[in-house]
Amino acid sequence: MDYELIIVGGGPAGLTAAIYAGRRNLKTLLLTITAGGQVMEAERIENYPGFLGVKGTKLMERFQKQAVKSGAEIVFEEVKEVKEIEGGYAVKTNAKDYTAKAIILAFGRTPRSLNVPGEEKFKGKGVSYCATCDMPLFKEKTIAVVGGGNAALEAALYGSKVAKKVYLIHRRDEFRGFESFVEKVKKKENVEFVLSSVVTEIKGEDSVKAIVVQDLKTNQLKELQVDGVFVEIGSEVKTDFIKNLVKLNENNQIVITNNCETFYPDKDEIRPGVFAAGDVTSTPFKQIVTATGEGCKAALQAYNYLHGIKGVPFTGEWKH
Repeated sequence: MDYELIIVGGGPAGLTAAIYAGRRNLKTLLLTITAGGQVMEAERIENYPGFLGVKGTKLMERFQKQAVKSGAEIVFEEVKEVKEIEGGYAVKTNAKDYTAKAIILAFGRTPRSLNVPGEEKFKGKGVSYCATCDMPLFKEKTIAVVGGGNAALEAALYGSKVAKKVYLIHRRDEFRGFESFVEKVKKKENVEFVLSSVVTEIKGEDSVKAIVVQDLKTNQLKELQVDGVFVEIGSEVKTDFIKNLVKLNENNQIVITNNCETFYPDKDEIRPGVFAAGDVTSTPFKQIVTATGEGCKAALQAYNYLHGIKGVPFTGEWKH
């Protein structure tokens, strides 16, 4: 086997699992498209213990550095398949194949797409799903933010400080986000609300130049000249590539035990060597702190599995 443990996903759960696995001297590989997960989109986090306030990017940078320092290897590739083989599991990415004796699935949730013409073409060329990551690129430019929840409102607020003009586009008349956020956005003179409307097309040449917006009440179309589009319409769990590996619930989330163990599909029998943690699981509370806790548990349970330890509680690790 190439590794003792492969972790799929680089958000809080995956990086925490990498930290604990590395400190237990497991030969560990973490595979992810980007490090940090959805936390990278948070302009400011105030509910993570030990920080009165911290940017999501800064917090995840610390997670990543600590994981590497602990001994984990991080490779930026997209996982396409995970399957059982003799003695362990095989993981296929867009670039290479890897093998390991145990797996931790911690790939979280994926931002939802608009699924309109031009979106795929201009990803990374004006279409973004992370305001915190990409908003600084649009200083004094015109942007559109699509969505009606807290993430969209927060992106519009951030955009109002950076961009020359912000269109906030939402398919309903009222927002789903906190009223306090709505009131803050309303006070920004460079933010224009485009309500009861949807984006039907994204246009451009080498990069985004305009969007076509449809008024859902009149069906009229209009074109807005923009340099960027920030899609903030929530996220979804994409588990199709592991549906034949582990048991999923009605929401396509991985069903786990209290110790982050998984089950065979359509069975109540635990699948040895495959663990899961974070937002991709059936755990109801989708918070950074719960994801990190599960990442820790998954790594320690994987360690116990790899060393044949059963029924022995882990008492703690207090190293300076």
